[in-house]
Amino acid sequence: MRPQRSFPTPPDRSALSPSGLRLGDPAPWFSALTREGAAIDLHVDAGRWVVLAFAGQCDDPRAAHELAPILAAARPEDDDHLVVYVISDTAPALGLPSGPGLGVVIDADGAIARRYGAEGTPRTVILDPMLRVVADIGWDDRAGHADTVRATLASLPAVDQSCGVPMSAPALMVPRVLDFPLCDLLVRLYDMVGGEESGFLLDHDGKTATVVDHRLKRRRDLVIALPDLRETIRDQVVRRLLPAIERYFQFAATRMDRYMVSCYDSALGGHFFRHRDNVNAGARHRRFAVTINLNGDYDGCDLVFPEFGRRAYRAPVGGAIVFSCGALHQVTPIRRGRRYAFIPFLYGEADAAFRRANNDLLQAGEARYGDDALDRLLPLSGAL
Repeated sequence: MRPQRSFPTPPDRSALSPSGLRLGDPAPWFSALTREGAAIDLHVDAGRWVVLAFAGQCDDPRAAHELAPILAAARPEDDDHLVVYVISDTAPALGLPSGPGLGVVIDADGAIARRYGAEGTPRTVILDPMLRVVADIGWDDRAGHADTVRATLASLPAVDQSCGVPMSAPALMVPRVLDFPLCDLLVRLYDMVGGEESGFLLDHDGKTATVVDHRLKRRRDLVIALPDLRETIRDQVVRRLLPAIERYFQFAATRMDRYMVSCYDSALGGHFFRHRDNVNAGARHRRFAVTINLNGDYDGCDLVFPEFGRRAYRAPVGGAIVFSCGALHQVTPIRRGRRYAFIPFLYGEADAAFRRANNDLLQAGEARYGDDALDRLLPLSGAL
């Protein structure tokens, strides 16, 4: 007779956090301005420990005591390990330092506090480098808020040890996608024609536009318009890259946009600050980003996925790195030489319809999307 198995009773998840947040769950993202007017987007702060100190009225006599261990742990000019946001109902009179590692957010309407269950109940919420809740400590904590926060912050390991084991980004490396003669041709074409300043997408009032800010990105791009050259690239991508994407990511890409050669130049300080490729209203159709290196004689300028540690990723010449457009990533500053790369986005037919529907979300002056046959991969290149 088979013995009866006894399963433990699941815990009451609602009781795990006084605010209603469940420890281990993803934290709600928000965008806001610091007291000094700097724009912040929580999703960009991934890859560090994040402390959200909901202080209610910062000028409450008790606030100085409860915030003391947080401010002691913060390094305003260094956000490599820890980022702290003090979230207050009103602008505090007390003078707090500010910088990349410490900011004060005025949540006058309580919108952020409500999302974290902190309206009227001051508390400190700590997020891990993947922006999941690992601690939620109310000012009424039985062990004492300040002492508990102090002990918790002191126990946080280095970012690369945040998981307890080494982490790897969910990125696919595929060698030998573009052959060497084609890589050399694309590099020579760029050197002969030159590139134009490359901006990035930014939303304002619900509309997406391209902006240029060298603090966040410095790159020059050359759009490839020659039909025969586009067809050669497309054929090699379809034959050598799409099967791997379908096998390992279970995604059948049918379209590819952005036929262009990009150049990060050390003479110009080439780099691209941490970002995601599909969060803007006009870019939500993007599914997978592709980076194909065209040369290898340079230093720096590697891909890093901060949510998964500080490891640098670099594809071989002609090889591709493929990753979800939802992954936070950055291109580290180039220290020597020039890096040339082919960097398209892949998407599918349902995404193409979504892309066209997003035309109303593009600011005036931005190129509108159409049913562009040049983006289609399979009809023009044949079956796999």
